[in-house]
Amino acid sequence: MTELRVRGLTKTYRRGEPVLRGLDLNVAGGELTAVLGPSGCGKTTLLRIIAGFVEPTGGTVAVGGRVLSGPGVRIRPERRAIGIVAQEGALFPHLSVARNITFGLTALARPDRRARAGELLELVGLAGLDARMPHELSGGQQQRVALARALAPRPSVVLFDEPFNALDSSLRGGLRDDVRAALRATGATAVLVTHDQQEALSVADRVAVLREGRVEQHGTPEEVYRQPASMWVAGFVGDAVLVPASAAGGIAHTPLGRVPLTTDARTTDADGDGTALLRPEQLRLGAADASATRGTVTDIRFHGHDTVALISVGGLPRAVAVRHAGPLALRPGDSTGLTITGTATFYPDAPPPSSDAATAEARAQRVR
Repeated sequence: MTELRVRGLTKTYRRGEPVLRGLDLNVAGGELTAVLGPSGCGKTTLLRIIAGFVEPTGGTVAVGGRVLSGPGVRIRPERRAIGIVAQEGALFPHLSVARNITFGLTALARPDRRARAGELLELVGLAGLDARMPHELSGGQQQRVALARALAPRPSVVLFDEPFNALDSSLRGGLRDDVRAALRATGATAVLVTHDQQEALSVADRVAVLREGRVEQHGTPEEVYRQPASMWVAGFVGDAVLVPASAAGGIAHTPLGRVPLTTDARTTDADGDGTALLRPEQLRLGAADASATRGTVTDIRFHGHDTVALISVGGLPRAVAVRHAGPLALRPGDSTGLTITGTATFYPDAPPPSSDAATAEARAQRVR
């Protein structure tokens, strides 16, 4: 298991604005880190620099303590022991599945190459398809072959450049699970570049959120979702309910009611005005009694697996989203009660969400 370390990475293209601005990233050996961010934040540039296809303007890239890119050092891509899985597999159309997988394993004898291809096809669930041509495979099968080819030379690091984008949604979940299982079986360190939040949160051991060429937050999926490092991350990763709040004694007082604060270092001693973050699944609909905050339904949005109700509450500039499992009897115009479960993350001295340019920017970029 080999650690990937990126330090102070910068990249500026000719006559352009910097794409990467002193980016730091550690990926522990055997770990899968998802790099998540909006279009133009530097995700693909980072991946291409790690692979050796692009030379950085400054900073270093090291794998297992060996510097691959840095001042006076540039190891060629084919000598980096890094595997790559592109968006659409990029298989050689004139080579069979087995020959695609073993392409480049010229140091092995032919029987050993065949054995390696069979081993990897078994690993990715395609045993017996070694003689097939790429055009005879489905999109999901082609991506499995691309993964097997990337793993064939036993690389220290495997890079994934949005590999599930071209697949139907019904195929993505199963393939993501198989990719994760294959990486764990081989012990490879991996970096997955994606703009799909669900993909990043469900597959990765850790998530690095990029913004304008820097890592805004790097943590476990739960940390990034439950305790975003900034309001920008809160608005970008998942659906955020951002409400004005006043904190005192570990409690946030909001127009939606009282809610305990998370116990991270930033909010433990929070005191004064700011903004509280909740997620739609933390809000519950119920009777409009004295124990609940009263609101009015403004819209209902059915998503199949759940229903989202937009509720207008006095003291808030816009309706809040409430995620409800199953069918919902309420209709626009109905009155309802709202209660809060769990804890809130608090951002001291932050402006209310109606004027928070960072949150608006994050939402707009997420849509793109």
